[in-house]
Amino acid sequence: MNKKLFVLSAASGAGKTTLKDLVIPQIPNICYSISATTRMPREGEIEGVHYFFKSKKDFIEMIKNNELVEWNEVHGNYYGTPKDFVQKKLAEGKKILFDLDVFGKINFDKEYPEAVGILILPPSMEVLKKRLKDRATDNDDTISLRLRNALKEIDFAQKHGKYEYTIINDDLQKATIELKNILLNEVK
Repeated sequence: MNKKLFVLSAASGAGKTTLKDLVIPQIPNICYSISATTRMPREGEIEGVHYFFKSKKDFIEMIKNNELVEWNEVHGNYYGTPKDFVQKKLAEGKKILFDLDVFGKINFDKEYPEAVGILILPPSMEVLKKRLKDRATDNDDTISLRLRNALKEIDFAQKHGKYEYTIINDDLQKATIELKNILLNEVK
């Protein structure tokens, strides 16, 4: 079967965005899904490239109008996958790589059960804490919240998620090769 939908899930700081950014340019005919969010843009993030930035009011309207494949509230902000984006890319014949938290993946699988799940794990919670501190985008309280959530997310993914592959991101080059090989082997 020719797989068209791939879902990366990981706790914040596990490296899924870095891996995605390294691998996407190397895979022909695959694009990255752009999520909608109520989170404020970080420095350098561009509307329609990194996210579709929405007000809370607009996001709630999208929920009410059934315009999202999945959505969730994470760290006090809403995130979701717009249906029209997915449908447009599939109609163009593209394969799509999604970045969804483990809870969003459960809802996504209801709509697209054929999606291939790839779970990215940090080598340890200590390494995850260091990565979150080193990226310097969050204060200590937010980092603590992200670490508590990471434990819950990893436990949930391992017990209830549908992940065909797991990558331990202990070495960026090795993890990049693993992800690329998974996508290339599944895309054939």
